[in-house]
Amino acid sequence: MRVIAFTTQKGGSGKSTLASSLAVAAAEAGEKVFIVDLDPQASLIRWSKERSKQEAPIGVEAVTPGKLANVLAALAKNGVTLAIIDTPGADGAAAEAAIRHSNLCIIPARPNAFDLWASETTRRAIKSLRREYVFLLNQCPSMANSPRVAEGIASLESLGGLLNPLITSRVDFQDASRLGLGVTEYAPSGEAAHEVRKLWTSVRKRIGKAAGSSRKAA
Repeated sequence: MRVIAFTTQKGGSGKSTLASSLAVAAAEAGEKVFIVDLDPQASLIRWSKERSKQEAPIGVEAVTPGKLANVLAALAKNGVTLAIIDTPGADGAAAEAAIRHSNLCIIPARPNAFDLWASETTRRAIKSLRREYVFLLNQCPSMANSPRVAEGIASLESLGGLLNPLITSRVDFQDASRLGLGVTEYAPSGEAAHEVRKLWTSVRKRIGKAAGSSRKAA
């Protein structure tokens, strides 16, 4: 089983929204997916309650940091192929546990100074625990050649890898979340769905490399 953690020490970066839509895209691509919610706000628990009305449920469980290892072991035993961990937008036991037990940490950031500064702090925490990480630029303005986006790309690429594609700020994400859906279900032919499918392709390749590095290190 592969484990992805969405983590950053800045709230509002879109971790829960990204986690839910990426989980759906991965499930549509054949993965057996389970979401672990370490965030006390429990946004994904609420999302899962809305989703229970749908025909394609995805397991979601609220977990405390101390129980994370046992929960992940049980998921792997039950045939889950991909676990996605959502974390609070702050440093602490939950973020550290998620980082320690992940094959790949995804650090989402909006193209603004505060998020970019927080990304650097999160990167240092992940590196101190010797885990693999990659950045994701989220909620980008739709206008082409935005100076803020260009600055964000340059900043994050200087710190490490940057996932492709950039994720644009689109109402489909919010509308899908409200209904307990991923954007690939809500508007399958929409631009948001197209971005998330491409994102899953990039994540799948990256997590394969990360898992390979972990095996070599062991």
